[in-house]
Amino acid sequence: MSAVTGKASRGPGSVRPRSVSGVLGATSGPGRRDTAGSAASGSRQRRPRCTIRPVDRLAQDVRPGDPDWSPVVRTRTYELVLDRIEEQIAAGRLSIGDRLPGERELAASLGVSRSAVREAMRVLEAMGLITQGTGSGKDAGTVVTATPGDALTRLVRVHALLNSVAGRDVVRARIALERESARLAAGHASAADLAEMDEHLAVMDDPATDVAEFNERDTAFHVAVARASGNALVADLTTALRTAMRGTLLTALQQAPDVEPVRRRLCSEHRAIADAVRGGDRLLAADLVERHIADFYVFAADGPDTADTADTVDTAD
Repeated sequence: MSAVTGKASRGPGSVRPRSVSGVLGATSGPGRRDTAGSAASGSRQRRPRCTIRPVDRLAQDVRPGDPDWSPVVRTRTYELVLDRIEEQIAAGRLSIGDRLPGERELAASLGVSRSAVREAMRVLEAMGLITQGTGSGKDAGTVVTATPGDALTRLVRVHALLNSVAGRDVVRARIALERESARLAAGHASAADLAEMDEHLAVMDDPATDVAEFNERDTAFHVAVARASGNALVADLTTALRTAMRGTLLTALQQAPDVEPVRRRLCSEHRAIADAVRGGDRLLAADLVERHIADFYVFAADGPDTADTADTVDTAD
């Protein structure tokens, strides 16, 4: 301490503590003394206690003109590979039948790891957009294909099994899609399409057909009508929804107290739809398939959901 001033002196090696309260939020309590008071009393200086505030608090304290430290959107590398391939398809540089570069070449071209390319290829294959073959020859390598229907069916089926889609929404979607399928099929179905429908109906009409096979043929009939529409996307979506609900409808048939009257009614409704398609009556075919779907879901529903399911007959809302 200086004999002249009576104040504490700082030697060459001493450093004044820098205040960080504006950023990290230094705290003080009733028993905390200021620096000058501590020095004057001869007590040891205490460093300010610092607490780091959460990111959201820091974001709220940002003033105009301060740097923006908003969270970074995390994107996995394989998703960037998928984006780049999609860009090539959208630009017309890749089409069905084209072969993608090899894994090593594609990784080098995109500046990513080979594992990222492999993961992207697995996703595309699961989506039904590519096929991969090993070895040499025309089937080797990775080729762009167009078979997304199976992947779409699987996706919708999993959503239905997880109950992530409400039953009444499934019914409304089925009615909307299958009305359009039946309407288009009535003006587009070929002789082969009609023969396929008749084949499924003949098996359903046979009393020897068990419930499981009956349900399979029921599904196949609806798929045949959808494919007869001539609209590939409508057919894929219709097939996905009908196939996804196959297990639910089978359970309803198996649990029916008396399934034979139900089977006869369903056969009659299917036959009427097929006749309307064959006769080219688009409006009748659409109306019949709507009533058929709505009535069966009312039959299949139980408990408090029955009323909600019955409401799907009116799709105007």
